[in-house]
Amino acid sequence: MDKFGQAHDRCAVGKQLPVATLPTACATVPPMRQGESTGAAMRLRNVSQDQQIVDFDHLDGADLVLDRIYRGGGAGNVGDDPLGKLLPVGNQGGFRMKGSPKRDSVKVAVLYTSGAEVDWPDVLDPHTGVFTYFGDNRSPGSRLEDTPRGGNLLLSTAFARAHGEPAERAMVAPFLLFDKPGGGRDVRFRGLLAPGSNRLSGEEDLVAVWRTTRGERFQNYRAHFTVLDVPVVSRAWINQVLDDNPLGSECPPAWRIWVESRTYAALVAPPTVIVRNREQQEPHPRDRDLLALVYDHFSHNPHGFEQFAADLWAASERNVDKIDVTRPWRDGGRDAVGDYLIGPVSDPVAVEFALEAKCYAPGNSVGVRQTSRLISRLRHRQFGVLVTTSHVDSQAYKEIRDDGHPVVVLAGGDVVDMLKRTGFDTPAALRKHLLEKYPAG
Repeated sequence: MDKFGQAHDRCAVGKQLPVATLPTACATVPPMRQGESTGAAMRLRNVSQDQQIVDFDHLDGADLVLDRIYRGGGAGNVGDDPLGKLLPVGNQGGFRMKGSPKRDSVKVAVLYTSGAEVDWPDVLDPHTGVFTYFGDNRSPGSRLEDTPRGGNLLLSTAFARAHGEPAERAMVAPFLLFDKPGGGRDVRFRGLLAPGSNRLSGEEDLVAVWRTTRGERFQNYRAHFTVLDVPVVSRAWINQVLDDNPLGSECPPAWRIWVESRTYAALVAPPTVIVRNREQQEPHPRDRDLLALVYDHFSHNPHGFEQFAADLWAASERNVDKIDVTRPWRDGGRDAVGDYLIGPVSDPVAVEFALEAKCYAPGNSVGVRQTSRLISRLRHRQFGVLVTTSHVDSQAYKEIRDDGHPVVVLAGGDVVDMLKRTGFDTPAALRKHLLEKYPAG
């Protein structure tokens, strides 16, 4: 149990970006092959080479090209959905399948994310190619795998087989990821997914997490997939999959390798430098009341906020081994110091970190003076952690990244995300926690 009274789930938490801000991976569209049909040539001509868009009237039989947009219709009804024309999977929901999870007959599955559900954030780590997707038990009243569409049952079956023998992995339906690139019904293809990751164990890649809504507790799955290095999912392979021949002649090499050896050829597209703007550092508007509660509680008790920030960092990062908050009169620019463990559990290496906490009113930025103070006090082989209820201004943030300083920035939006992950996702629950754990005065 951590200092927040929460049990750690053993899901690895890396640096993650919302799906809406994923870096665009480079994909090479193959040239027309000799003997390719006139229909395929017509579809190709109706793709904008600059914008990579396929018109609604030319979706039938189209290949799925990484980051290509597939237009929705304009009739103003559910028939405008492009996924139903691209694949035989229906036109509604986050889980869309050809076949039934309950009858174990799913041939292909689509995961669709709009990026709009802040309580269930579907995210991707561009450094590793690991995509995190939440299941479909998102409100109280149903058992974990007893959902109308059977999405969680599909996840449970697929991940169990992913850890089996090649013959079992061959039974896993390919997962195709689409997101919402903007307004209307348009969708964008984001890649071919394989359940699991070479960075996660079988205890970590599919985790049942607890949530509370209106005082009722319930569980949902948090699933981790790997986006495979497949720039084009050809229509020929989709047809083979639907014909029960997923390892046929058109099977992408990365999928075949995964089935045969559970080796993940991940598509990685790490950004060169991450400098988040103010909006990206702030919480979603619906969660601003949580951040306001934290600021109001500690605005006249900065040392109390230092303890809160240290506890929150330790509760959110399972590799934090120990953390000690400095006394107010001994503050040397580091509000807390601690050890972060890396390596095997039986023989870890402790890397020391220094944490500084800034309880600023939302909108009042942390500037160069404050960040320089932390950086100047970092010892050799230490890294820094900056926690604030506000945001880091653009110049200070840019200097941290451009100069390569090892500083983790946890702004207001990150604080809210960590609070929600540790169970304090409502004003009532957070207020009770703050009053009991960090009483005023």
